[in-house]
Amino acid sequence: MSEQRAVFTRIVNDPKDYAWGRIDGVAEVLGASRTGRPEAELWLGAHPSSPSRSASHADWRDLAEWTAAGGRLPFLLKILCAAAPLSIQAHPTPEQARSGFAREEALGVPRDAFERNYKDPYAKPELIVALADGFEALCGFRPVSETLAALDDFEAAGVPGALLDGLRRRLAEGVRAAFGWVLSGDADVSPLVSQLSRVASGNPRFELVDRLGAAYPGDPGIVVALMMNHLVLREGEAIWMPAGNVHAYLRGDGVELMGPSDNVLRGGLTPKHVDTAELERVLDFSTGPAPRLEPHEVAPGVRSYRPSSVASGAGVPFELLVVTADAELELPGPSIAVATDGAFELRSETERQPADRGTAVFVDRAVRLRVTGEGRLFVATAS
Repeated sequence: MSEQRAVFTRIVNDPKDYAWGRIDGVAEVLGASRTGRPEAELWLGAHPSSPSRSASHADWRDLAEWTAAGGRLPFLLKILCAAAPLSIQAHPTPEQARSGFAREEALGVPRDAFERNYKDPYAKPELIVALADGFEALCGFRPVSETLAALDDFEAAGVPGALLDGLRRRLAEGVRAAFGWVLSGDADVSPLVSQLSRVASGNPRFELVDRLGAAYPGDPGIVVALMMNHLVLREGEAIWMPAGNVHAYLRGDGVELMGPSDNVLRGGLTPKHVDTAELERVLDFSTGPAPRLEPHEVAPGVRSYRPSSVASGAGVPFELLVVTADAELELPGPSIAVATDGAFELRSETERQPADRGTAVFVDRAVRLRVTGEGRLFVATAS
Protein backbone atom coordinates (compact mmCIF):
# COMPACT_ATOMS: atom_id res chain seq x y z
CA MET A 1 0.00 0.00 0.00
CA SER A 2 1.49 3.35 -1.04
CA GLU A 3 2.08 6.13 1.48
CA GLN A 4 -0.66 8.77 1.49
CA ARG A 5 0.40 12.10 0.02
CA ALA A 6 0.70 14.95 2.52
CA VAL A 7 -2.05 17.58 2.59
CA PHE A 8 0.21 20.34 3.99
CA THR A 9 3.61 21.45 2.72
CA ARG A 10 5.52 24.42 4.10
CA ILE A 11 6.72 26.63 1.25
CA VAL A 12 9.34 29.38 0.99
CA ASN A 13 10.60 31.86 -1.59
CA ASP A 14 13.09 34.70 -1.91
CA PRO A 15 11.78 38.29 -1.86
CA LYS A 16 12.06 40.30 -5.08
CA ASP A 17 14.56 43.14 -4.65
CA TYR A 18 12.90 45.65 -7.00
CA ALA A 19 14.15 49.21 -6.48
CA TRP A 20 10.76 50.44 -5.22
CA GLY A 21 10.73 47.89 -2.40
CA ARG A 22 10.98 48.83 1.26
CA ILE A 23 14.25 47.98 3.01
CA ASP A 24 13.62 44.71 4.90
CA GLY A 25 9.93 45.10 4.00
CA VAL A 26 8.95 41.44 3.66
CA ALA A 27 11.13 40.48 6.64
CA GLU A 28 9.34 43.03 8.84
CA VAL A 29 5.90 41.88 7.72
CA LEU A 30 6.69 38.22 8.38
CA GLY A 31 9.04 38.57 11.35
CA ALA A 32 12.01 37.12 9.44
CA SER A 33 15.72 37.94 9.54
CA ARG A 34 16.61 41.30 8.04
CA THR A 35 18.92 41.61 5.06
CA GLY A 36 19.29 45.41 4.75
CA ARG A 37 18.17 45.16 1.10
CA PRO A 38 14.98 46.29 -0.67
CA GLU A 39 12.29 43.63 -0.36
CA ALA A 40 9.43 44.49 -2.68
CA GLU A 41 7.42 41.30 -3.15
CA LEU A 42 7.28 37.73 -1.92
CA TRP A 43 5.62 35.44 -4.46
CA LEU A 44 3.66 32.48 -3.10
CA GLY A 45 2.49 30.36 -5.99
CA ALA A 46 3.47 28.39 -9.07
CA HIS A 47 4.40 31.10 -11.58
CA PRO A 48 7.49 29.83 -13.46
CA SER A 49 9.29 33.16 -12.98
CA SER A 50 9.48 32.55 -9.21
CA PRO A 51 7.75 29.37 -7.99
CA SER A 52 7.54 28.73 -4.27
CA ARG A 53 9.81 25.92 -3.05
CA SER A 54 9.00 23.05 -0.76
CA ALA A 55 10.47 23.49 2.73
CA SER A 56 9.18 20.18 4.09
CA HIS A 57 8.80 16.65 2.78
CA ALA A 58 7.11 16.61 -0.63
CA ASP A 59 7.43 14.74 -3.91
CA TRP A 60 8.06 18.04 -5.76
CA ARG A 61 10.80 20.66 -5.47
CA ASP A 62 8.64 23.69 -6.24
CA LEU A 63 5.08 24.50 -7.21
CA ALA A 64 5.97 24.83 -10.89
CA GLU A 65 6.95 21.17 -10.78
CA TRP A 66 3.72 20.39 -8.93
CA THR A 67 1.67 22.05 -11.71
CA ALA A 68 3.71 20.29 -14.41
CA ALA A 69 2.64 16.99 -12.83
CA GLY A 70 -1.01 17.94 -13.29
CA GLY A 71 -1.83 20.30 -10.43
CA ARG A 72 -3.63 23.61 -10.97
CA LEU A 73 -3.36 26.79 -8.93
CA PRO A 74 -5.63 29.56 -10.31
CA PHE A 75 -3.97 32.40 -8.40
CA LEU A 76 -0.71 33.99 -7.26
CA LEU A 77 -0.46 35.32 -3.70
CA LYS A 78 2.02 38.08 -2.83
CA ILE A 79 3.25 40.06 0.13
CA LEU A 80 3.94 43.56 -1.27
CA CYS A 81 6.02 46.26 0.46
CA ALA A 82 6.34 49.54 -1.43
CA ALA A 83 8.55 52.42 -0.33
CA ALA A 84 8.27 54.30 -3.64
CA PRO A 85 5.67 54.51 -6.43
CA LEU A 86 5.23 51.59 -8.81
CA SER A 87 4.46 52.14 -12.48
CA ILE A 88 1.03 53.19 -13.71
CA GLN A 89 -0.26 49.97 -15.25
CA ALA A 90 -3.14 47.78 -16.36
CA HIS A 91 -3.61 44.09 -17.11
CA PRO A 92 -5.31 42.27 -20.00
CA THR A 93 -8.45 40.15 -20.21
CA PRO A 94 -8.00 36.39 -20.69
CA GLU A 95 -8.60 36.78 -24.44
CA GLN A 96 -6.16 39.69 -24.76
CA ALA A 97 -3.52 37.77 -22.80
CA ARG A 98 -3.83 34.66 -24.97
CA SER A 99 -3.72 36.57 -28.25
CA GLY A 100 -0.92 38.91 -27.12
CA PHE A 101 1.23 36.05 -25.89
CA ALA A 102 0.68 34.06 -29.08
CA ARG A 103 1.51 37.10 -31.21
CA GLU A 104 4.81 37.80 -29.44
CA GLU A 105 5.73 34.11 -29.44
CA ALA A 106 5.13 33.98 -33.21
CA LEU A 107 7.31 37.06 -33.67
CA GLY A 108 10.10 35.40 -31.70
CA VAL A 109 10.30 38.13 -29.03
CA PRO A 110 12.35 36.66 -26.14
CA ARG A 111 10.26 36.38 -22.97
CA ASP A 112 12.82 38.39 -21.03
CA ALA A 113 13.15 41.10 -23.71
CA PHE A 114 12.78 44.74 -22.60
CA GLU A 115 9.99 45.32 -25.12
CA ARG A 116 8.01 42.16 -24.28
CA ASN A 117 4.44 42.87 -23.11
CA TYR A 118 3.05 39.38 -22.55
CA LYS A 119 5.15 37.02 -20.43
CA ASP A 120 2.46 34.32 -20.30
CA PRO A 121 -1.01 33.63 -21.76
CA TYR A 122 -2.99 34.44 -18.60
CA ALA A 123 -5.06 37.29 -17.20
CA LYS A 124 -4.05 39.14 -14.06
CA PRO A 125 -7.10 40.56 -12.25
CA GLU A 126 -5.98 41.45 -8.74
CA LEU A 127 -7.02 42.65 -5.32
CA ILE A 128 -4.92 44.07 -2.51
CA VAL A 129 -5.67 44.28 1.22
CA ALA A 130 -3.81 46.86 3.33
CA LEU A 131 -1.78 45.31 6.13
CA ALA A 132 -1.61 48.61 8.03
CA ASP A 133 -3.12 52.09 7.91
CA GLY A 134 -1.69 54.31 5.20
CA PHE A 135 -1.48 52.02 2.17
CA GLU A 136 -1.60 54.44 -0.74
CA ALA A 137 -2.62 53.86 -4.35
CA LEU A 138 -3.92 55.40 -7.53
CA CYS A 139 -6.83 53.40 -8.92
CA GLY A 140 -9.17 54.06 -11.84
CA PHE A 141 -9.86 57.27 -13.74
CA ARG A 142 -11.67 59.85 -11.65
CA PRO A 143 -14.47 62.03 -13.05
CA VAL A 144 -13.23 64.60 -15.55
CA SER A 145 -14.69 67.40 -13.42
CA GLU A 146 -12.30 66.49 -10.59
CA THR A 147 -9.28 66.55 -12.89
CA LEU A 148 -10.34 69.93 -14.28
CA ALA A 149 -10.69 71.27 -10.73
CA ALA A 150 -7.14 70.10 -9.97
CA LEU A 151 -5.86 71.89 -13.08
CA ASP A 152 -7.60 75.06 -11.91
CA ASP A 153 -5.77 74.78 -8.58
CA PHE A 154 -2.44 74.46 -10.37
CA GLU A 155 -3.21 77.49 -12.54
CA ALA A 156 -4.08 79.53 -9.45
CA ALA A 157 -0.72 78.46 -7.98
CA GLY A 158 1.25 79.61 -11.01
CA VAL A 159 1.14 77.07 -13.86
CA PRO A 160 0.51 79.06 -17.08
CA GLY A 161 -3.02 78.54 -18.33
CA ALA A 162 -1.76 78.20 -21.90
CA LEU A 163 0.11 75.02 -20.88
CA LEU A 164 -2.94 73.58 -19.13
CA ASP A 165 -5.33 74.37 -21.98
CA GLY A 166 -3.97 71.57 -24.17
CA LEU A 167 -4.96 69.01 -21.56
CA ARG A 168 -8.27 70.75 -20.89
CA ARG A 169 -9.19 70.53 -24.59
CA ARG A 170 -8.45 66.80 -24.68
CA LEU A 171 -10.38 66.20 -21.47
CA ALA A 172 -13.37 67.87 -23.10
CA GLU A 173 -13.17 65.07 -25.70
CA GLY A 174 -12.91 62.40 -23.00
CA VAL A 175 -10.37 60.57 -20.86
CA ARG A 176 -9.19 58.40 -23.77
CA ALA A 177 -8.24 61.47 -25.82
CA ALA A 178 -6.47 63.11 -22.87
CA PHE A 179 -4.59 59.94 -21.93
CA GLY A 180 -3.43 59.33 -25.49
CA TRP A 181 -2.21 62.91 -25.83
CA VAL A 182 -0.24 62.81 -22.56
CA LEU A 183 1.67 59.69 -23.71
CA SER A 184 1.96 60.77 -27.36
CA GLY A 185 5.25 62.65 -27.04
CA ASP A 186 3.57 65.90 -28.13
CA ALA A 187 5.92 68.84 -27.67
CA ASP A 188 3.55 70.54 -25.22
CA VAL A 189 3.53 67.64 -22.73
CA SER A 190 7.10 68.00 -21.45
CA PRO A 191 6.81 71.69 -20.45
CA LEU A 192 3.46 70.91 -18.80
CA VAL A 193 5.08 68.19 -16.67
CA SER A 194 7.94 70.54 -15.83
CA GLN A 195 5.65 73.36 -14.71
CA LEU A 196 3.42 71.07 -12.65
CA SER A 197 6.51 69.75 -10.85
CA ARG A 198 7.90 73.27 -10.33
CA VAL A 199 4.72 74.55 -8.70
CA ALA A 200 4.29 71.38 -6.63
CA SER A 201 7.83 71.47 -5.24
CA GLY A 202 7.66 71.98 -1.48
CA ASN A 203 3.92 72.80 -1.59
CA PRO A 204 1.90 70.52 0.72
CA ARG A 205 -1.24 71.15 -1.35
CA PHE A 206 0.39 69.29 -4.22
CA GLU A 207 2.37 66.75 -2.20
CA LEU A 208 1.57 63.81 -4.46
CA VAL A 209 2.76 65.55 -7.63
CA ASP A 210 5.84 66.77 -5.75
CA ARG A 211 6.62 63.21 -4.65
CA LEU A 212 6.06 61.73 -8.12
CA GLY A 213 8.17 64.46 -9.72
CA ALA A 214 11.03 63.72 -7.33
CA ALA A 215 10.85 59.98 -8.05
CA TYR A 216 10.35 60.25 -11.83
CA PRO A 217 11.48 63.70 -13.06
CA GLY A 218 9.85 64.68 -16.33
CA ASP A 219 7.72 61.53 -16.57
CA PRO A 220 4.35 62.08 -18.32
CA GLY A 221 2.84 59.65 -15.82
CA ILE A 222 2.76 62.61 -13.42
CA VAL A 223 -0.03 64.08 -15.56
CA VAL A 224 -1.79 60.70 -15.83
CA ALA A 225 -1.77 60.53 -12.02
CA LEU A 226 -3.83 63.76 -11.90
CA MET A 227 -6.51 61.91 -13.87
CA MET A 228 -6.72 59.04 -11.36
CA ASN A 229 -8.41 58.41 -8.01
CA HIS A 230 -5.97 58.82 -5.10
CA LEU A 231 -6.70 56.47 -2.18
CA VAL A 232 -5.24 56.00 1.29
CA LEU A 233 -6.45 52.72 2.81
CA ARG A 234 -6.77 51.74 6.45
CA GLU A 235 -5.77 48.29 7.71
CA GLY A 236 -8.10 45.68 6.24
CA GLU A 237 -9.47 47.92 3.47
CA ALA A 238 -9.09 46.63 -0.07
CA ILE A 239 -9.33 47.59 -3.72
CA TRP A 240 -10.20 45.41 -6.69
CA MET A 241 -8.53 45.82 -10.07
CA PRO A 242 -10.22 43.87 -12.87
CA ALA A 243 -8.79 43.66 -16.36
CA GLY A 244 -8.34 47.11 -17.91
CA ASN A 245 -8.28 49.00 -14.62
CA VAL A 246 -5.51 51.63 -14.47
CA HIS A 247 -3.65 51.66 -11.16
CA ALA A 248 -0.38 52.29 -9.36
CA TYR A 249 0.62 51.46 -5.80
CA LEU A 250 2.44 54.36 -4.16
CA ARG A 251 3.59 53.12 -0.75
CA GLY A 252 2.67 50.74 2.04
CA ASP A 253 2.38 47.04 2.81
CA GLY A 254 -0.35 44.76 1.52
CA VAL A 255 -1.39 41.22 0.73
CA GLU A 256 -2.13 40.90 -2.98
CA LEU A 257 -4.05 38.12 -4.71
CA MET A 258 -4.19 37.89 -8.49
CA GLY A 259 -4.42 35.65 -11.50
CA PRO A 260 -1.26 33.54 -11.99
CA SER A 261 0.33 35.97 -14.43
CA ASP A 262 3.09 38.55 -14.87
CA ASN A 263 1.49 40.46 -17.76
CA VAL A 264 1.84 44.22 -17.21
CA LEU A 265 1.10 47.06 -19.66
CA ARG A 266 2.71 50.23 -18.32
CA GLY A 267 1.72 53.86 -18.81
CA GLY A 268 4.22 56.00 -16.92
CA LEU A 269 6.21 56.40 -13.69
CA THR A 270 8.68 53.84 -14.91
CA PRO A 271 11.98 53.40 -16.76
CA LYS A 272 10.54 50.19 -18.23
CA HIS A 273 8.91 49.64 -21.61
CA VAL A 274 5.76 51.64 -22.35
CA ASP A 275 3.70 50.43 -25.31
CA THR A 276 1.07 53.16 -25.52
CA ALA A 277 -0.92 51.59 -28.36
CA GLU A 278 -1.21 48.22 -26.63
CA LEU A 279 -2.01 49.84 -23.30
CA GLU A 280 -4.82 51.90 -24.87
CA ARG A 281 -6.22 48.71 -26.40
CA VAL A 282 -6.38 47.12 -22.94
CA LEU A 283 -7.51 50.08 -20.80
CA ASP A 284 -11.00 50.70 -19.48
CA PHE A 285 -11.45 54.48 -19.84
CA SER A 286 -14.66 54.75 -17.83
CA THR A 287 -14.59 57.19 -14.92
CA GLY A 288 -15.89 57.08 -11.38
CA PRO A 289 -14.86 56.18 -7.85
CA ALA A 290 -12.15 53.60 -7.26
CA PRO A 291 -13.43 50.01 -7.07
CA ARG A 292 -13.15 49.30 -3.36
CA LEU A 293 -13.71 45.70 -2.30
CA GLU A 294 -15.71 45.31 0.91
CA PRO A 295 -15.02 42.17 2.97
CA HIS A 296 -17.85 39.93 4.11
CA GLU A 297 -17.85 38.02 7.39
CA VAL A 298 -18.50 34.40 6.41
CA ALA A 299 -18.03 32.98 9.92
CA PRO A 300 -16.93 34.32 13.31
CA GLY A 301 -13.31 35.38 12.92
CA VAL A 302 -13.30 34.87 9.12
CA ARG A 303 -13.61 37.63 6.51
CA SER A 304 -13.80 36.98 2.77
CA TYR A 305 -12.54 39.27 0.02
CA ARG A 306 -14.41 37.81 -2.94
CA PRO A 307 -14.18 39.70 -6.23
CA SER A 308 -17.29 37.99 -7.58
CA SER A 309 -19.24 40.18 -5.14
CA VAL A 310 -18.38 43.02 -7.56
CA ALA A 311 -20.10 43.00 -10.93
CA SER A 312 -16.85 43.44 -12.86
CA GLY A 313 -15.34 40.50 -10.98
CA ALA A 314 -17.87 37.87 -12.04
CA GLY A 315 -16.16 34.59 -12.77
CA VAL A 316 -12.90 35.40 -10.98
CA PRO A 317 -11.58 31.99 -9.82
CA PHE A 318 -10.14 33.01 -6.42
CA GLU A 319 -10.90 34.63 -3.10
CA LEU A 320 -8.90 35.74 -0.08
CA LEU A 321 -9.90 34.74 3.45
CA VAL A 322 -8.54 36.43 6.57
CA VAL A 323 -8.75 34.30 9.71
CA THR A 324 -8.25 35.96 13.10
CA ALA A 325 -9.54 33.28 15.51
CA ASP A 326 -10.52 29.60 15.69
CA ALA A 327 -12.45 28.63 12.58
CA GLU A 328 -13.43 25.85 10.21
CA LEU A 329 -13.01 26.42 6.47
CA GLU A 330 -14.24 24.41 3.51
CA LEU A 331 -11.47 24.86 0.95
CA PRO A 332 -12.71 23.95 -2.56
CA GLY A 333 -9.26 23.23 -3.99
CA PRO A 334 -5.51 23.79 -3.58
CA SER A 335 -4.85 26.79 -1.36
CA ILE A 336 -2.02 28.79 0.24
CA ALA A 337 -2.04 30.13 3.79
CA VAL A 338 0.42 32.63 5.27
CA ALA A 339 0.45 34.02 8.81
CA THR A 340 1.42 37.68 9.18
CA ASP A 341 0.61 37.95 12.90
CA GLY A 342 0.15 35.60 15.83
CA ALA A 343 0.29 31.81 15.70
CA PHE A 344 -2.05 29.15 14.32
CA GLU A 345 -2.35 25.43 13.82
CA LEU A 346 -3.93 23.96 10.68
CA ARG A 347 -5.65 20.58 10.89
CA SER A 348 -7.09 18.24 8.30
CA GLU A 349 -8.62 14.86 9.12
CA THR A 350 -5.14 13.30 8.99
CA GLU A 351 -2.54 16.02 9.64
CA ARG A 352 -1.55 18.97 11.76
CA GLN A 353 0.63 21.86 10.62
CA PRO A 354 1.89 24.76 12.79
CA ALA A 355 1.63 28.15 11.12
CA ASP A 356 3.42 30.71 13.25
CA ARG A 357 4.03 34.26 12.02
CA GLY A 358 6.00 34.13 8.75
CA THR A 359 5.01 30.56 7.90
CA ALA A 360 3.48 29.84 4.48
CA VAL A 361 1.68 26.54 3.89
CA PHE A 362 0.50 24.95 0.65
CA VAL A 363 -2.69 22.89 0.94
CA ASP A 364 -2.70 20.56 -2.04
CA ARG A 365 -6.37 19.61 -2.31
CA ALA A 366 -9.95 20.42 -1.34
CA VAL A 367 -10.24 19.90 2.40
CA ARG A 368 -12.18 20.79 5.52
CA LEU A 369 -9.60 22.88 7.37
CA ARG A 370 -9.76 23.48 11.11
CA VAL A 371 -7.78 26.53 12.20
CA THR A 372 -6.91 27.21 15.83
CA GLY A 373 -5.04 30.25 17.12
CA GLU A 374 -5.24 34.01 16.84
CA GLY A 375 -3.57 36.76 14.81
CA ARG A 376 -3.93 37.16 11.05
CA LEU A 377 -3.84 34.19 8.72
CA PHE A 378 -4.41 34.96 5.01
CA VAL A 379 -5.76 32.02 2.99
CA ALA A 380 -5.85 32.24 -0.81
CA THR A 381 -8.16 29.68 -2.35
CA ALA A 382 -10.32 28.97 -5.37
CA SER A 383 -13.77 30.55 -5.33
